[in-house]
Amino acid sequence: MRFLKFLFWSIIAFISAPILVLSGVALYLSPDLPDVDSLRDLQLQTPLRIYSTDNKLIAEFGEMRRIPIRYEQVPTDFINALLAAEDDNFLNHRGVDPMGLLRAATELAQTGQIQTGGSTITMQVAKNYFLTSERVFSRKFNEILLALQIERSLDKREIFELYVNKIYLGNRAYGIEAAAQIYFGESIDQLDLADLAMIASLPKAPSRYNPVSNPERTLIRRNWILGRMLSLGNIDQQAYDEAVAKPINPKKHEAKPELQAPYVAEMARLEMVERFGDEAYTSGYHVYTTVDSAQQESANRALREGLMEYDQRHGYRGPEASHPDSTPAEWKSLLKPYGEMGGLVPAIVTAVTADKALIQMRGGGLGEIPWEGMRWARKHLNTNSLGPNPSSPSDILSVGDIIRVSPLEDINYRLSQIPHAQSALVVLSPEDGSIQALVGGFAFEQSKYNRVTQARRQPGSSFKPFLYSAALDHGYTPASLVNDAPLVVNAGHMEEAWRPRNSGGDFLGPIRLREALYRSRNLVSIRLLQDIGVDRALTYIERFGFSRSELPRNLSAALGTPELTPLQIAQGYTTIANGGYAVKPYLIERIEDHQSRIIDFARPAATPGAIEAHVERAKRYGAMAVLPEVEIPAAEQVIDPRTTYQLTSMLQDVISRGTAVRARALERPDLAGKTGTTNEQKDAWFSGYNADLVATVWVGFDQPATLGRREYGGTAALPIWMKFMAEALEGRPESTQPMPDGLVNARIDPDTGRTARPGSDDALFEVFKEEDAPPSYSELDAGGYSSEGAVTPLELF
Repeated sequence: MRFLKFLFWSIIAFISAPILVLSGVALYLSPDLPDVDSLRDLQLQTPLRIYSTDNKLIAEFGEMRRIPIRYEQVPTDFINALLAAEDDNFLNHRGVDPMGLLRAATELAQTGQIQTGGSTITMQVAKNYFLTSERVFSRKFNEILLALQIERSLDKREIFELYVNKIYLGNRAYGIEAAAQIYFGESIDQLDLADLAMIASLPKAPSRYNPVSNPERTLIRRNWILGRMLSLGNIDQQAYDEAVAKPINPKKHEAKPELQAPYVAEMARLEMVERFGDEAYTSGYHVYTTVDSAQQESANRALREGLMEYDQRHGYRGPEASHPDSTPAEWKSLLKPYGEMGGLVPAIVTAVTADKALIQMRGGGLGEIPWEGMRWARKHLNTNSLGPNPSSPSDILSVGDIIRVSPLEDINYRLSQIPHAQSALVVLSPEDGSIQALVGGFAFEQSKYNRVTQARRQPGSSFKPFLYSAALDHGYTPASLVNDAPLVVNAGHMEEAWRPRNSGGDFLGPIRLREALYRSRNLVSIRLLQDIGVDRALTYIERFGFSRSELPRNLSAALGTPELTPLQIAQGYTTIANGGYAVKPYLIERIEDHQSRIIDFARPAATPGAIEAHVERAKRYGAMAVLPEVEIPAAEQVIDPRTTYQLTSMLQDVISRGTAVRARALERPDLAGKTGTTNEQKDAWFSGYNADLVATVWVGFDQPATLGRREYGGTAALPIWMKFMAEALEGRPESTQPMPDGLVNARIDPDTGRTARPGSDDALFEVFKEEDAPPSYSELDAGGYSSEGAVTPLELF
């Protein structure tokens, strides 16, 4: 009897001891365990994404590529594949699966490796979210305890969703949706059974079973999973046979932007990092910019085509490299260091015939350059000189030359080269300053330097409209006569007298202000600045958004010597285009969090015609973001609208009869603008607009050098502006500032600027402010002056 009692208590002790030990360990570790309820509100690290205003992806920033999805979005075949691979008893256990642990131990003993794994999905969630990968007993025990807590707090769907969105699957892919897009270029719900099983094979060892680098291992693992699915009754024999017959052939698909706007993306990234710090890269922000995708694509094409046209006018500089002794087997490797740049594809010349050249692309594809696609390529001698016209392809190309080509049609290509000159194009809305399109250079891959915002260059004559606006607000009219004659400026700080010249070196004598602007007469601008006074004129010009510190306090400012960015010049032109209102450029329209909740949005000062739409948008966004009521400020009227109307009329003449006359080809009478060229043709500009868009183009070298003696704003920059405007305004009605009250039209004598004699054949109509309108002809004496002295002509000086 005593023995039986001893045996009974011994069995109880044997059973109780592990329980007591485990309970003690659990009590010891429990206080340090994290709160599993935090999983409900956990935010996964998700990259920063930048979009256009019409929701096209521009760029993605962040080390982890993750696209969280809901359980409902996961295909049933993938759920079955993953459970077959990782935890086929997931729906039945309570976080820990003793049979799974026993099976894993058996597999290890029999084969030396574990196929199914001993940890449940719940245990892996506990490890992935709360624990390290340290292989110690306490970590494993914590994993078990956490798994038990997680099962009590969350349902199976929530646990599964946490798992598939967290796991690392190789090649920067975190979560199954990112993996589907990286390996197959498609969403997870677009994949077939074989591909879903392949993704299910990755959690065990993403590097070992990487389908790109180890397709053989991946195939074995995938087929094993398909076999498990068949044995578990998840699929039938036919589905199994079709899936295992499919080869492993994935390739890495990088996140491809839907819209090429890398300079825009970089500006948005910098603004987000300035605001949120490193959190910007991991919090899943969605940044919607003001950029319109159609206008951005037009801007990309216009700048690249226009810059290549300029570059090709100055000849062919030869191949980027030459390997005349190379063999066909070497060609592909020789091209490997050269990537596509600005749409120009690298190629190697494989043969040259009498009427074409044969080429091979970097990827191994073949093509041809017909004679018409290369006959432009006269040899570049220097900026102003070219070699003789080539007579055959062999005058231009040789076998082994590494060149750049642009596609024509079918297998035909055009010989090209990466331009040495650079360009910038920015497009603003004059209603609120929003950036509609922006290109900071020929290719972001070539140079990340954003010339729109960073390049400070002299704008030349494109700066003159701001001075002419000052003149119109200081007693001048478009009909005022100013003397276009030689001028000598002596100043104490100058070693010798300054003798400014016009571009052509000629002088036209007394000339109306309107004609002086569309002919871009330098001496007239200097005399205007002299008469108004440098300080008074520069103070006035600040109204266009310029800082006084950026404007030189001397007469050279009249010729556009301030060093300004294209964005600043464009901002100044918005004030002319919108009728005198000050608006500021902005890029980010709204910011959403990872759950698409609006956390902030732009509230720019807007013109009267646009403020109502901005107020409605602010109300809508404010309600969605649960923000306090916000106000949209009205843009300040800084220039008399009558002045901007007069100035626009004068700048329209720049296109109809002046230095930008080639823009008449657009057949848009609502367009106005001004060319600009600096000394020695180092910078070429054109800024132009209508009431809907303002666009500024700059062309030049990053290290200032002449563009060529025949290159001006009207030849280098204007064609780019025209290409953009032709597409951007296609199908849109004419739009210009309405004529404000307080203006009158009067017939004038083009030679004197005074009221024309009745019946005069060469009289012109001019627009005047009412207070500046010339008297009628009957009020003038024989010399054309007012007999009462009420109106006197401006002095010629």
